[in-house]
Amino acid sequence: MIDLEWIVSKVEADDYIFSRHADEERMNDSLMISEVEESMFNGSILESYPEDKRGSSCLVVGFTKQGKPIHTVCGKSGDRLVIITVYIPTPPKFITPYERRK
Repeated sequence: MIDLEWIVSKVEADDYIFSRHADEERMNDSLMISEVEESMFNGSILESYPEDKRGSSCLVVGFTKQGKPIHTVCGKSGDRLVIITVYIPTPPKFITPYERRK
């Protein structure tokens, strides 16, 4: 299972990659890589997906210094962190950065 300490250590060591999808979503939301990193440094794991068919992953919620919320779905490839997708949580899918609409 992936934990936040491992994620932060991989980001600090620059030992991670963005999937093509994550990079497209990052650009669609006008997010800089530094903002994504910043949000993971102060983030928390909101949801864990240990049984995902593509491998264990989790959803991290964090904020930039300016207070912008960012969701990052993280997984593993070998011993490397993979950012699967990244986006700004917004309605109608999310009520708050911490709460999905039912």
